[in-house]
Amino acid sequence: MYAEYADFAGVPAIRPEELKKRLAAGADLVLLDVRRPEEHNERNIPDSLLLPLGELQHRIGELEPYRNREIIVYCRSGIRSAHACSYLREHGYNASNLAGGILMW
Repeated sequence: MYAEYADFAGVPAIRPEELKKRLAAGADLVLLDVRRPEEHNERNIPDSLLLPLGELQHRIGELEPYRNREIIVYCRSGIRSAHACSYLREHGYNASNLAGGILMW
């Protein structure tokens, strides 16, 4: 298990270096990008799902297959993803924020 700490909005967060270690070790987790499509197309973490924050409330059902998996949420700097994590956690998902977002990746 990685060392959790509270990031923006008090949600659990993971540092980029720890996430990289976990991915290299084959961790079974879901990467969720909550930026806009054009941001995702510019730069993203490979194999991540795209679900823009503004659409999350209406499309949360698309994440149902991942309900029992750990979800690491990211955006540009960690603010949008922190809000997404908070929303997902309120709905029973195991979501953590990528501290610093793609900028720190």
